Parts: sequence; structure tokens; C-alpha cells
Amino acid sequence: MNKLCPRILFFLVLVLFAVSISAQKRATKTVTQKAAKSLIVAVLNDGKTAEPIAYLQNGKLTEPANGSDDQAIIAAFNKAYYPIGKVYPLYFGGKASGTVTVKSSDSKRECSANMADVTTKTTRSTLKGNVMAIATNAPLKTPGSGVRRLPTAAERAEIEALVRDKFVENNISAAVAKNLKYHNLTALDVDGDGKVEFVGSFWVDTTATSRGLLFFIAEIGDDGKYKFGHSEFSNVLQKDTMSEDIKDLDTGVYHERLLDIFDTDGDGVGEVFTYVMSFEGSGFNVYKRQATGWTAIFEGSNYHCGY
Repeated sequence: MNKLCPRILFFLVLVLFAVSISAQKRATKTVTQKAAKSLIVAVLNDGKTAEPIAYLQNGKLTEPANGSDDQAIIAAFNKAYYPIGKVYPLYFGGKASGTVTVKSSDSKRECSANMADVTTKTTRSTLKGNVMAIATNAPLKTPGSGVRRLPTAAERAEIEALVRDKFVENNISAAVAKNLKYHNLTALDVDGDGKVEFVGSFWVDTTATSRGLLFFIAEIGDDGKYKFGHSEFSNVLQKDTMSEDIKDLDTGVYHERLLDIFDTDGDGVGEVFTYVMSFEGSGFNVYKRQATGWTAIFEGSNYHCGY
């Protein structure tokens, strides 16, 4: 049998020790860096839950600790961002409009390890159901307009005509497209110019076992009429859902819905933050207005637990 000589064995031990120390330093550095970054959270569950969306540092969004991360990473994250009594400004219409205060968190808690139980106080609409928001300790160079409201009857009629046309464009019959359903249609003023943009989440029952979903951001064009600056259509079949029950979609699963707006890069135009509920976690998207329309600048997800 071959045996390692003492010198080689000693060298290997030194290498392994050095690697271990290096890994510990990297882990410590990572936690320190995370603690130094601002955090943006989604305020969900009627204002009772905070779920991390992204870190914000120097105008850049990056993913925070995920529910699928090692428990030690989540514990460090919770310690840095969820100490009991920690207060985050609540944003509604891109403007600070209340507070979110941490009540508790538990890195060992099943399905919500990197989330916090919170108390929300707002000077605006009560958070409930599809009325959600964001909270963050990130500095805001220029406060948003604070505009966030329901559409007028005329605005709704114009937007719904666009929605029906988009469904027909995606091979849904005009008869089916007439029967619109929606989770939200919200007017916002992302740049304070007095002209509102709309964020909406609509759907139709394409069959008894399928749904056509549409998420969009609409804005006024040069002709004074609304147009889609971004839209995303998807046709979901019952057999492709994790629960194999299409009615789960009617409660909000798989629909992309508005959280709020926040000017992440200080250019005076608020970015649109959205939330997608799935069977095993959450998805988060952030859209920025570009010359050619609205483009996703961040796509993140947070694992909860297996379905």
C-alpha cells in the first residue's frame, strides 16, 4: 500500500487549512457587504409580510439572500435587515407614505425563512389584496409624484379596448376577449409630468381549463392616445399548472401584479416593481422606461418551499 510521506501530508493539511480560512473570510466579507447595501422589500399579505426583492447600491439592483440559501446566510441576512423594531419607509406612488416596522423573523421558519412579519402604517390606501407596495431604506434623490389611483371611466374604456385588441392579436376570439377580468388597473405618474401611466393585470377564460393572461404598462403616445409601452401575454393550460387546477390562477397565481414605483437610479423617472406569485415562491421584476418602451432591468425570485 502506498503511503503519503509526512512532508506531503503536512503540506496538504496546510492547503486545506488555508482554503478553509479563505472561505470563512469570503463569507464574512459577503455578509458585511450585504449589510452595507440598502434593501427593497415587497409589502404583501395585507401589509403583514415583508419579502426581499433586491439590494440597491449605486443605482444597481442585485439579488439578496434567497429562501433557498444556506441557513447561516439567511440568519446573517435577517440579523442585518430584520432586527425587531427596524423601520422601513413605505412607498406608494413612488413617494414615502407610511412605515413598515419589523415584528419578527426566523431563519429556521419553513417557507418564509428570509421574510419578516411586519406592522404597516400608511397615510394612503390600506394595503389589502391586490393593493400592495414596496418599502426600502434606500435614499431617494427626488420623491415621486405620489400619484396612484383607479382609472376614470373614460381611461378604463380606452385601456380595456387596447387589452381586448391585444388578446385578439394573440389568437383569442373577440367574443372571449369581451369578457375581461382583472386583478388591477392602476394609474401612476412615473415622472411627475401630469400624464398618468397605467399598469394592469388582466385575464380571460380561454376555455374551462385554460386562461389567457396579460400584463402591461401603458402610456400616452404622441397622438394623445394610450399605447402599450410593454406587454406580456401568456396562455396557461390546466395540465401545466403545478396544482393541475386552473382556478388557482384566478386567485393571482402566475399573474404579474403591481407593487409600486421607485426611482432606483435618481434620473427622475420611477421604475415599475411587480410581483408574481407561484406555487413554490415569488418572482419580482423591475421595469425601466427606455426610448423604445419599458424594459426589464431586474428579474429576481425567492424560493419559499416545495409544493
